[in-house]
Order: sequence, then C-alpha cells, then structure tokens
Amino acid sequence: MLDIAAGLHRWCEEGRDFAVATVVAVRGSAPREPGAALAVDAAGTVLGSVSGGCVEGAVYELCRTALAGGEPVLERFGYSDEDAFAVGLTCGGEIDVLVVPVREGSVERAALATVARGGTAALARVVSGPRPLLGRALLVGPDGRAGGSLGGPAALDRTAAREAAALLDAGRTAAVDLGADGSRCGEPVRLLVECSVPPPRMLVFGAIDFASALVRAGKFLGYRVTVCDARPVFATAARFPEADEVVVDWPHRYLDGQGAALDGRTVLCVLTHDVKFDVPLLRRALRLPVAYVGAMGSRRTHAVRLARLREAGADEAELARLRSPIGLDLGARTPEETALSIAAEIVAVRRGGTGVPLTGGDAPIHHEAGSTVAA
Repeated sequence: MLDIAAGLHRWCEEGRDFAVATVVAVRGSAPREPGAALAVDAAGTVLGSVSGGCVEGAVYELCRTALAGGEPVLERFGYSDEDAFAVGLTCGGEIDVLVVPVREGSVERAALATVARGGTAALARVVSGPRPLLGRALLVGPDGRAGGSLGGPAALDRTAAREAAALLDAGRTAAVDLGADGSRCGEPVRLLVECSVPPPRMLVFGAIDFASALVRAGKFLGYRVTVCDARPVFATAARFPEADEVVVDWPHRYLDGQGAALDGRTVLCVLTHDVKFDVPLLRRALRLPVAYVGAMGSRRTHAVRLARLREAGADEAELARLRSPIGLDLGARTPEETALSIAAEIVAVRRGGTGVPLTGGDAPIHHEAGSTVAA
C-alpha cells in the first residue's frame, strides 16, 4: 500500500475511512508485484491497482465488504481453464490479496504520513498465520524502532522489527517467514514487509537537448533527476524545468562531492561526448557501486573513449561496466526516441531483461535481476 501513499495520505487528511487491498504473494506470471495496492473509500472511490484490470472488480467488492465488516480478508486469484469467464488472471499466474480496513489512529495511517512526507519506513504486516494476527502491522523506521504490534508475543514484534529494518536498509519489499513465537520454528507466520525509501537518483551529465528528453523519461520512471554541466549558459532551470536539480559544475567534481548520496540504485548517464568531461568523470563513475553507467557517442567515439580511459588507469573489469554507446538499439533518431532507448536499457539492467522482442520467445515476461523480491 505504500506505493500509493501520497493519495491515501490525502484521504487520511480529509477524514475518509477506506480499505486497502495489497498483493501479498505472486506465483507464476502476474501483472503486479507484492506491495501493489488498490484502495476503496466509503463513497466507493478507487485508488491504485492490484492486477492491471483482471480482478479489480472482485477486489473492489472485497474492499467494500472489509470496510463494512471491519475485518481483514485474504483471497487468492488465479486462472481457471474450466471457466474462462471466472474472475481470475488471464496471464495464467496467481496472486494472494490481503484486504484490510484502515481506521483512524492505525499504524497504517502513521506509515502513510511518513512516506507521504518523503520519509523512510517499513510496514511489516501478517499475511498468513493464526487468524487473530492476520492483517496486524508493525511500522519500522530507519533507526530500527517499531510502532504498533503484530498481536503475538513481544518476541514476535522484536524479530519482525529486526527483519524489517534489514530489508529497509536494502530498500527491498519481501516476504519473511517466522514462527508465531518470534522464532524460526513453531506455528508459521508470514509477513509482507513493504519498504519505502527515497526515490533512486538519475544523474544526467551534459545539458543538451537529448538531456531534456531523458529528464522527462527519468521522472516518468520515478527517479530524482539531476542535470550537471560546467557551462552556465546551458545548465539552467529554464531549460530543464522538470529536473529536480540543475547544477553548474565540472561533472567529475560534482560526482566527487556526492559520496553517500549515491547507492546501488543510482544511474549515471553521460551525454557530454567530450573527452575533457567524459574521461575524468567516467574514471570515477566506473569505480562506484552504482546500478548503471552509460555514455553517449558513436562507436568511433566509444573506441577513443576506451583508449583514453585505459591510459587514465581504468582496468578491463571497470570498462566492462560501461554501457556505451548508450541505450538499446531501437533505431532512435530524435531526442525523445533516444531517451526512450536509454530508459529501456536502464529498465533492462534493473530487471534483468534481455532487450529482445517478446514476440516468439518463451522466457518469463516478469522477472527480477538475480532476486525473487521486489525492489
């Protein structure tokens, strides 16, 4: 439910009662990941989605029922070969959806307020286990402190808080299996730990027309976008109104000053294709534990760039991380098409995609890069 926190927090401020349906487990091919949510208020207004349309009508009715009855509901939706008109997922997968009413003063409302303000929080909710615990939630902050209770022994809350804090530190949403007594044995309890962290960063170096299109694509993908260029006449807020930040500085010097502000979700896009900017910048960037480093330029430019980077001391392992020429082969020409090409490669790297057409293939459509949990 934290994926729609901003809208739900507005409902809270308006004094609305509502119920939230959250995807808590996925098996096979499914359109949304654990944590995806749909909410319905007392007037029947809908916010969010759990399936892209396949089961929304049925989930809507479950929300209305939970809101009226005040009790959580756990429902499984799959595909029925026997009855093609039954409620289910036409993609052939299966999802579990937990529906809970969200009342005034609840832990959920506190979590929504934190996330809506841009804060970091984890919400650990019981999605399977003893009936009295179903839907109970714990709010965990970045310092590991917890609010609320899962309704079991104090040891269960302490163990759940530790697990949630670890996932929050990694910025991941995942299921955690515990015992109802807080151990790893005993009557099983499954938690879905939803984590909300500040948006990942996209650093765009080079204040050119292609950068303007890439800023828009980055914002669409949910990044906090910074444009950096050493030329003040080009690096202006007026030229990049959708950027979160426009910086006038030498790219490598700006990157040196970022330090802990960069993490394993950060993407760096170097669009300057000028060796006096590129080489010192990329020499530093390729040493950083970021998700993606791409550089624009022709194949000839790329060859020259590699030679200069080797002269500057870059080794082959570092050079292998460089995505250059940047983007996927879409035949892009315009700035917008090029931005789409770059954005597509970033998504492919993030999700472990191949970039090849889905038509005619048999590989799974939805998958994660080296992980089974949602980022």
